[in-house]
Amino acid sequence: MARIVGVHGVGKQRLGSNTLLKDWEPALADGLDRAGGPKPAPGDLHMAFYGDLFRPAGQTLAVGDPMFTADDVDGPEAELLLEWWTACARVDPAVPPPGGDTLARSPRAVQTALRVLQHSRFFAEVSLRALVFDLKQVHRYLTDDDLRAAARSRVEEAIGPDTRVVVAHSLGSVVAYEALCALDGHGVRALVTLGSPLGMRMVVDRLRPGPETWPGTSSWTNVVDEGDVVAAVKDLSLFFGTRVVGKVVHNGSHAHDATFYLTAKETGEAVAGGLA
Repeated sequence: MARIVGVHGVGKQRLGSNTLLKDWEPALADGLDRAGGPKPAPGDLHMAFYGDLFRPAGQTLAVGDPMFTADDVDGPEAELLLEWWTACARVDPAVPPPGGDTLARSPRAVQTALRVLQHSRFFAEVSLRALVFDLKQVHRYLTDDDLRAAARSRVEEAIGPDTRVVVAHSLGSVVAYEALCALDGHGVRALVTLGSPLGMRMVVDRLRPGPETWPGTSSWTNVVDEGDVVAAVKDLSLFFGTRVVGKVVHNGSHAHDATFYLTAKETGEAVAGGLA
């Protein structure tokens, strides 16, 4: 089994493990190189892929993701959307903060939030359709028991007796945390989370198990970019305890990009520590 297991984030439903590995393997190798760590050997990294669970079934004349609009954003998704808006306003001077009327999670507030976010630096290249679809992926994982179990099982099956490090990005950090908590006696030494939403109230309140449970690793390093809106709460130790080590990196204009996180020296150091 692979010594390192990667767990991807949202929006990968049309990709696959082999496609993602083409980006993750050289990026992680660069991060380890910057940290003076060991060079990964072929097969050291395995991708626990669950994105296809979100891919809509094919239909005649139907192409791609559903044509979602603001009207398709429901309660919990609106809550997450407004958290993203608040986080965007903190890091992007061009984004006005939500006012008291918009915090009510009304349909008008949802439309306003989507419009504001699409004109923000962080979400400028994300279409309305894709933005709503990403919201729904997070919501579905947290509320659809069958999908949640299927995604977790992909991670659990990827972790073998030789696995020492789990590197998880975005929503994948939620899946990885729950999977590690469920695996008794696993040999994973280091959990490395990148751009994690685990500290957002919508997420942390719905974890199974809750944040009082440690994932069974010797170390947990949370790597975050200050401008990463998805990781709105930067300090996970507020919920998971002081054993979580927080590292801040600078990914430039692509704050949430997994490959930029992987090439960071801080990520390489955390992975090297688990492999040592």
